[in-house]
Amino acid sequence: MNILVAGTVAIDDIKTPSSTRAGLMGGSAAYAAMAASFFAPTRIVGIVGKDFPVEHINTLKQRAICTEGIEHSEGDSFYWSGEYHDNMDQRTTHAVAVNVLEAYQPKLPASYQSSEIIVLANMSPKNQLDVLEQCSTPQFVVADTMDIWIQTERAALDELLTRIDMLVINESEAKLFTQTGNLVQAGHRLLQSGPEFTIIKTGEHGAMLFGPDRSFFRVGAYPLDSVEDPTGAGDSFLGGLAGHLAETRENVDFQALKHSLSCATVMASFTCEAFSVERLAAIDRAAIDMRLNTYAGYTQL
Repeated sequence: MNILVAGTVAIDDIKTPSSTRAGLMGGSAAYAAMAASFFAPTRIVGIVGKDFPVEHINTLKQRAICTEGIEHSEGDSFYWSGEYHDNMDQRTTHAVAVNVLEAYQPKLPASYQSSEIIVLANMSPKNQLDVLEQCSTPQFVVADTMDIWIQTERAALDELLTRIDMLVINESEAKLFTQTGNLVQAGHRLLQSGPEFTIIKTGEHGAMLFGPDRSFFRVGAYPLDSVEDPTGAGDSFLGGLAGHLAETRENVDFQALKHSLSCATVMASFTCEAFSVERLAAIDRAAIDMRLNTYAGYTQL
């Protein structure tokens, strides 16, 4: 099945305890599309400015990602600058420039509108709804969000949740959205908001899957000796999940999602091993399958 990934495409400057890098490709759609592209034909939707490096577009194309849906504007690209602290779990945002995103209205090429798996990566819920309106026959729709949209665009986010099949959200955002510190309660409350399934990402502790009739499943994160840059790991998780669903062509039920979580976890782990999408650009399918087999050995008796 074809995958459509819509979200942000950005320029990032990132500092970690060991290194500082500038002019990196970032954005939710870039990471998710790179991860998904190993498993099924992938199309990306987003907007970049006149300052966006052509080599970043070429990186996407080298993964056979269709970039027809990336709009090129005369403004400046979405920009983020951040610094990770010693534990690599906490970060400080130094600068954010919305730039071309401020007036962005997604326009899907005609060839994109029949995409079957729709990934609404993190961006304004109004933009996510705009994308969904242009999709003719989606088979499965998964969306991500973040705290700023929960706080500033709650009405649009509430509408979005009634029109998607799955919400993927991190631990702090789930607590903020549901106003509870109990993640099990939070998962079930999120389901009451509309989606049939919800995943709560818990960082280095893995992820929790919630479904109908109080069904529940949990996976741990893939163990890494070191983390170079965790930026985009959650977006790569999203892309890996969608990629597995598209490749297997299964009816998306709770059992299929349980299997997809391993793929999502492994793709997130690769992203953490290098800055930006550099690790995703360097690996091949054999490396992914090898890590999936290793991960299975870690999680099965």
